[in-house]
Amino acid sequence: MEQEQENRNLAWEEIRTEHIVQDEWIDFRRSAFRFPDGSEFEPYYSYSRRDYVVIVASDEEGKYLCVRQYRQGIREVTTEFPAGGIERRDGKEYGGRKDPAVAEEALLAAKRELKEETGYVSDEWKHLITVPSNATIADNYGHIFVARNCRRIGGQELDDTEFLNVKRLTASEIEELIAAGKFQQAVHIMAWLLALRR
Repeated sequence: MEQEQENRNLAWEEIRTEHIVQDEWIDFRRSAFRFPDGSEFEPYYSYSRRDYVVIVASDEEGKYLCVRQYRQGIREVTTEFPAGGIERRDGKEYGGRKDPAVAEEALLAAKRELKEETGYVSDEWKHLITVPSNATIADNYGHIFVARNCRRIGGQELDDTEFLNVKRLTASEIEELIAAGKFQQAVHIMAWLLALRR
């Protein structure tokens, strides 16, 4: 009860919203908010993207399956874990967590993404956490999984916009990449640290 009251006392009230871009890929918004003290602020920019999965996957030899691909946000090729968006039946690239009727289940998405990006499958899956991707400006969530004893059953089945190579790395190699700033996805680093604790 006390926490509910605190939440109400801290919540911002959205006064108006303009959808600057709202297409199949993103809902990018400009909003005005009223703060708890009654003052108003604008513009506040936020966006919706679809939920996604990240998989900390290890094979039967104990090596970790990573992918190398270009990330346009930082204009670099990164090393990271297999990951991808949860597909929606309506074809949109945003929304999902609050609308399960139109979104693929997270575990099914994780299994699909692992197979598509690496050619590997696993019978040993564990959900670690579901966490907001960027709670300050985005409303999507990352679903983090561990997959163990992965075995290769085929080649990659990449989307038209995916160009990536699979790398099998030891735990110490991943640690070295993180320490050197070369494992550059924050949620993937969090996934790694959580996986080590489980």
